[in-house]
Amino acid sequence: MAEDLSSLQQIRGLVKWFDPTKGFGFVVSDEGGPDILLHVNVLRNFGQSSIADGAQVELVTHRTERGVQAVEVISITPPERDDSPVLSDFAEMDPKALYAEPLLPARVKWFDKGKGFGFANVFGRPEDVFLHVEVLRQSGLSELQPGEALGMRVIEGKRGRMAVEVLAWEAALQADQE
Repeated sequence: MAEDLSSLQQIRGLVKWFDPTKGFGFVVSDEGGPDILLHVNVLRNFGQSSIADGAQVELVTHRTERGVQAVEVISITPPERDDSPVLSDFAEMDPKALYAEPLLPARVKWFDKGKGFGFANVFGRPEDVFLHVEVLRQSGLSELQPGEALGMRVIEGKRGRMAVEVLAWEAALQADQE
């Protein structure tokens, strides 16, 4: 059965909440109206397995008998950052210098949202890179899965190598071209 393209609509909105364990969350449209279901498969098609609450999204939606659902993610903008450092480790560092570091290709080793941290490895380097949940949130993500491909900006912090920004691999490729 062919999909009715007349019910497709492009919207902008904010992520109300998203739970990667449940596999879905909801977006509130800037135009108002009912909450929009965002399924993890739609998010994965964009190249991410999670998204931070408060992130701004641009979606293509479809109205069904059960409500409005996202069918495609066009863009994701992380929640607003304030200028204060995310972690005390970054407090004495120039924010512009932190975000001037190159994006490095990496893979998640493990991440535990309950503990608030995890580790990744930059391709070709043996040492672990510390990933803090607040850095994820500031980067527009809420959780990571083992083996997930990332682009990370990494610094040598007080406690070793740390990520200051984490992007889903597809977003990192796009950011690197800008």
